Amino acid sequence: MKKKTLVIGASTNPARYSYMAINRLVGYNQPTVAIGLREGEVAGVKIEKEMLPFEDIDTITLYINPKRQPDYYDYILSLNPERVIFNPGTENPELYELLRNNNIEVEIGCTLIMLGSNQY
Repeated sequence: MKKKTLVIGASTNPARYSYMAINRLVGYNQPTVAIGLREGEVAGVKIEKEMLPFEDIDTITLYINPKRQPDYYDYILSLNPERVIFNPGTENPELYELLRNNNIEVEIGCTLIMLGSNQY
């Protein structure tokens, strides 16, 4: 069974890495949900503006800068994911510690490369 991924910082802009990640996740048949600043849709995945209580989230992949992340700390913890991927530009030692203290794996890498190299 494939495990669900939440993309935080999703965008309908094809130049954004979150857009590319959603397309790649869908292409690899990964169940995917997304939240972003604006509603929209990418590859059949609806982008929500609200921090919805998604169920069965295995992986959260971040595409928001560290200054915006504190608004998401409680939300991320409430979803109890197995891991959080910090894509380039999202690195945040404060959040790493919070996640590790809650037994959530911290992965510093690139979702696109991980998918392309079969390390996802």
